[in-house]
Amino acid sequence: MTRRLTDVAKKAGVSEATVSRVLNGREGVSEATRTAVLTALDVLGYERPTKLRGERARLVGLVLPELQNPIFPALAEVVTGSLAQRGFTPALCARTLGGVSEADYVDMLLDHRVSGVIFAGGSYALADARHDHYRRLTDRGLPVVLVNAGVGDLGFASVSTDDAVAVEQAYGHLRSLGHEHVGMLLGPADHVPSQRKLDAALACQRGAKAPETAVQRSSFSMEGGRAATAKLVEAGATGIICASDVLALGAIRAVRRLGRRVPEDVSVIGFDDSAFMNCTDPPLTTVRQPIEAMGQAAVDLLVHQMEGVGVATDELLFEPELVVRGSTGPAPRR
Repeated sequence: MTRRLTDVAKKAGVSEATVSRVLNGREGVSEATRTAVLTALDVLGYERPTKLRGERARLVGLVLPELQNPIFPALAEVVTGSLAQRGFTPALCARTLGGVSEADYVDMLLDHRVSGVIFAGGSYALADARHDHYRRLTDRGLPVVLVNAGVGDLGFASVSTDDAVAVEQAYGHLRSLGHEHVGMLLGPADHVPSQRKLDAALACQRGAKAPETAVQRSSFSMEGGRAATAKLVEAGATGIICASDVLALGAIRAVRRLGRRVPEDVSVIGFDDSAFMNCTDPPLTTVRQPIEAMGQAAVDLLVHQMEGVGVATDELLFEPELVVRGSTGPAPRR
């Protein structure tokens, strides 16, 4: 008990006597101090006293699929900063291979009585994945926001990059450079954002009366991107549109391993415009997700739900921006 008081007092920046008054429900403590003590208790993983368990903490979960892809730390920076400005404590939950699953994180967050959860790149984006843990959040009436497209029957508010516009921009850029054989390097078959990109590419192809677009699927890794790209190049693609910057970097490596050059022989376009893509060799042409605006919007939607303001479950779409750098160039002459 003494250690708990010491830990919570240090975390909340108050005295142990103040912590004791809060935990025992005594008067003489401001609401701001009381909230700080209860939040510190939740963050440190200590169980609340029985009489205080009915209240949710000012703790918000941010669940990410990984931190190796720079786009997710960028989103985390925006979301956690915005939450902190509003008086909430962000709890960052990043999955690792063979580690804690998204469903496990949901259980942990519910045990800590969080006020809401923001997900990015989760199981909701995979049509064939299990979605039971999202139902638990719905059953508890917990505010939730999803970042980027997912299955349509969960009933959560969501903010997304407009995948159709992204592909139209990328495809149009390659066509303007004379590329007639365009390849798509996408995520798994049940990955909803990848399917949206494919649908948009096929629509572009029909409109341009171009040859059929070559498609390869991969895990979102450089290794997967390398293997899939080799097949696209062998199929004759001179321009490749990738579903992430990480895949695009794998594609560039694959092209070089085949003894070809980027962009002289094969042009490559990424998706995200994550950190340092202007420092690659060559600098990567990519479609920029408006992460700052999307992160702020996700927090706004979540806070509105917490405050009892009705929020539409319609997807809020944000327009991306094509950033042209050195990885794209004129189609090679045959």
